[in-house]
Amino acid sequence: MRVEPVLLARDAEGLFWMARYLERVENLARLIDVVQSFESPGREAESWTALVAIMSDQDKFESYDAASDPDAVKRLYLLDPTNPTGIPFCLDNARTNARTLRPLISTEMWRQINVFHRFVMRIDTGDLDGDRLSRLCTKIKESVQTHTGITEGTMYRDQGWQFYQLGRLVERADQTTRLLDIKYRLLVPRDREARRVTELTMWNAVLRAAAGYHAFKRLARAEFSAEDVAGFLLRDPSFPRSVCLSVRRAEYHLDELRRIHHLPHTSGPIEQAEYLREFLLERPMSEVLDGDLHDYLDRVQIQLSELAGSIGRAFFRDWKPEPASVAAPLQSQTM
Repeated sequence: MRVEPVLLARDAEGLFWMARYLERVENLARLIDVVQSFESPGREAESWTALVAIMSDQDKFESYDAASDPDAVKRLYLLDPTNPTGIPFCLDNARTNARTLRPLISTEMWRQINVFHRFVMRIDTGDLDGDRLSRLCTKIKESVQTHTGITEGTMYRDQGWQFYQLGRLVERADQTTRLLDIKYRLLVPRDREARRVTELTMWNAVLRAAAGYHAFKRLARAEFSAEDVAGFLLRDPSFPRSVCLSVRRAEYHLDELRRIHHLPHTSGPIEQAEYLREFLLERPMSEVLDGDLHDYLDRVQIQLSELAGSIGRAFFRDWKPEPASVAAPLQSQTM
């Protein structure tokens, strides 16, 4: 008779956070790439200030001028290993978690994350200029996608797999709202025709940053609107990065933990995921856009944080929303 191996709570949490940090690395690269796309002569400061604002990193700069300096912002997110919202810090934490999880992850996963880590730690200031920055972001995105593919093909489908997927999906949904928030925070010209052209350019850049441009064009009208794009990124039932699909998939993995792995305490996280899904769908998209889109996205992010907290309190030991070091030793506890 097959007996499923016991999964320690600390290992479940490590898998959850490893996936979240890797997904965050990819999406940070997407955010930086789309901010650079929004740059135009005379408006560079506006674009990079928007990124700092949605990452809530204003306190890391001594003044507004520093927070709007493109070079300073790039260094903060791509070079500073001490910045908890930056790529080097997130990847280092993902790798540290992977080290503690060696018995649970494949050799291929471990090898690839080490190669990726060495690449990121060798980024220098020369990589942050012009087209080199765009190529760097592409390389970072592709490295995370390589890890995702290796994980899909080699990781054992036990409880650990479910927690890995939960971390990835919660983070992905959160980051999609941040992409939309960047568009919301950028000003557009007042002239009607110039505004229309600028709006279309910005929405196209957001779709490309979310890897959704071609999927969207298959569905959209020739004269698409902001309502079409926002609805696609928030609610589309088939686009992998839509918030709604991510939440539905999280519900599925929580149900697998309950039904297949017979874990207790799943009702709270499942109810929270259902509540978030209903919140996403309850109002017409036109009504959301007529109101305050930024406030709406904030509420979605709060609900995602509460979903992560519900998962953490149900399954992990001494849950903290954003631990200083996700690889800090936790006392062993079987689930």
